[in-house]
Amino acid sequence: MVKNSLAEDPAKTSPDDIELRYPNADDGAALQQLVAECPPLDRNSLYCNLLQCTHFGATSIAASADGRLLGFISGYLVPETGALFIWQVAVAPAGRQRGLALRMLRDLLARPACAAVAFLHTTVNPDNVASRALFAALARELDAPLHAEVWFERERHFGGAHPDEVLLKIGPFERARAVPVTQ
Repeated sequence: MVKNSLAEDPAKTSPDDIELRYPNADDGAALQQLVAECPPLDRNSLYCNLLQCTHFGATSIAASADGRLLGFISGYLVPETGALFIWQVAVAPAGRQRGLALRMLRDLLARPACAAVAFLHTTVNPDNVASRALFAALARELDAPLHAEVWFERERHFGGAHPDEVLLKIGPFERARAVPVTQ
């Protein structure tokens, strides 16, 4: 089982020591804890996290070091669109400021399950500056356009209980740009 205890000093962990891998059911509880450490991310049920780690394992990615889950991206292929939808990006405070989220996105796009992907979609709260910057950086790396539009509205879709969710669309892009040079 992957723990998410950050008692040791993970800041001393080199980026080269962080393993990017396919998630599995043993990551479910650690993912639950990781998301709790990453406001403003919406917390999902543990069961949902287990499904992300198993049913969507080919389009999700776990980053771990020393038995700790430092990052996780959940995603899925949107039927009939050629798009990978990124559901959540979570990086533990100890894993931030190291380029881990962008590294995970690159690795995810290079996977066989994403061979036909030419677009990346995600939703972002308008106040989430870090996520907007992450996806803008990815669009620049892919030399692909980035389009933003409100998709789920605060009043109409969330009954005033949640901020708007802005749909970010990156693409089209060439797979060659998405595959890391180091592979």
